[in-house]
Amino acid sequence: MSEKETGTVLDLAAVGIGPFNLSLSALADDVPGLTYAAYDQRPHYDWHPGLMFDWAKLQVGFLADLVSLIRPTSRWSFLNYLVEHDRMYPFYISERFHIPRREYADYCAWAAARIPGLHFGTSVDAVEWDARRDLWLLTLRDVATGTVRVQPARNITLGIGTEAALPAPLKDLAGHPRVIHSGEHLHRIEEFAAAGVRDITVLGSGQSGAEVFLDLLRRQKESGWAVNWLTRSWGFAPLDYSKLVLEYTTPEYMRYFHALEPGVRDRLIASQWQLYKGIDSETIDLIHEELYDHLLDGDRPPVTLLPATALTAAETAETGRRGKTIRLTTAHADTGERAVRETEAVIAATGYAPRRPACLTPVDKLIAWDTKGRYDITEGHRVLTVPEVGAGLYVQNAELHTHGAAAPDLGIGAYRGALILNAVSGRDTFPIPRRTAFQTFGPQ
Repeated sequence: MSEKETGTVLDLAAVGIGPFNLSLSALADDVPGLTYAAYDQRPHYDWHPGLMFDWAKLQVGFLADLVSLIRPTSRWSFLNYLVEHDRMYPFYISERFHIPRREYADYCAWAAARIPGLHFGTSVDAVEWDARRDLWLLTLRDVATGTVRVQPARNITLGIGTEAALPAPLKDLAGHPRVIHSGEHLHRIEEFAAAGVRDITVLGSGQSGAEVFLDLLRRQKESGWAVNWLTRSWGFAPLDYSKLVLEYTTPEYMRYFHALEPGVRDRLIASQWQLYKGIDSETIDLIHEELYDHLLDGDRPPVTLLPATALTAAETAETGRRGKTIRLTTAHADTGERAVRETEAVIAATGYAPRRPACLTPVDKLIAWDTKGRYDITEGHRVLTVPEVGAGLYVQNAELHTHGAAAPDLGIGAYRGALILNAVSGRDTFPIPRRTAFQTFGPQ
């Protein structure tokens, strides 16, 4: 392996190429003179392939693409993607505001294959700080060849996303061949069917859990499995899409939220879960229709829905002719009653958790962390560092605790990218919208 520093100092280096850093990259293409590059260890762009159901729709409107809410005239807009694929008139006639998820994924892959400065197959193994020049030094490794080089940058934007989270009772079964996260669903479900699995339990009542449950129901006639759906929440509740509630995902509310005390912010995040953790009403309707068909068929295996039911323990168990199964212990939230059930497979639709990237380990002590070990982040999405560090460190979708429910929303991606690029370039390349809500969130 060779290791040497490249000659060009980047104004901005993006670590990870998910939807948000892809949005940043699309907007960066519109900033004259900006030296920019983005890196991802994957060989190409891919967005939640394990949940890419043909029938699933994006939960936000198509204007929440990579650029349109900030720069609708960009060549990287979804509408331009339609033009290049000769689908503008069919799209116009279809009157779709919420597009198929697979179309959004294809749009992002189309952009990722064309936007300048994107480097797939390149891992960022470490980030160090050059005190003399006040620069970040990124150790880059070519995944295919192992070649290593060092890339200096004045600013970094982290967009590595979150990682699949299993609930505590399932932690000891991590790696069990029949205990998977919902993000693996489409990669593993045929394996379950081929193995003759006859009982599957889904945990979690967010959008992913609902889609996995619906998919299992639709496969039930062919597979012959019983399906159980458990959630610790009071019910299988919908996302709140009412217009004034949606204003809580706007930049205006985000600015208000950031100014609150940390304890208040944590309390609000817990209470506002229906902004980002519920099920869209269309999916709920599809599930109910499938359950009604189940009732009409009369000969399908059982389906069980258990709200207000928390998983408290899980272990493998021997059950005779079926071999090893998984024994789940649950507690009812209202009655406290405990129950034990056995199942042959568990799909945990239990969400994703923030992760601290390993590449930051060399500079860990230069970063300001809050009392809970999370990034301390400014309103402009810059991570606070010790005073002697002038080089900028920004984050995308790692600021739920500081910016609220809008942080993971695709509709905020272009806005956040514009803020970062304006700060990095030192000029207002992108006009920042100020009037984004009718409500006044703080004291008048």
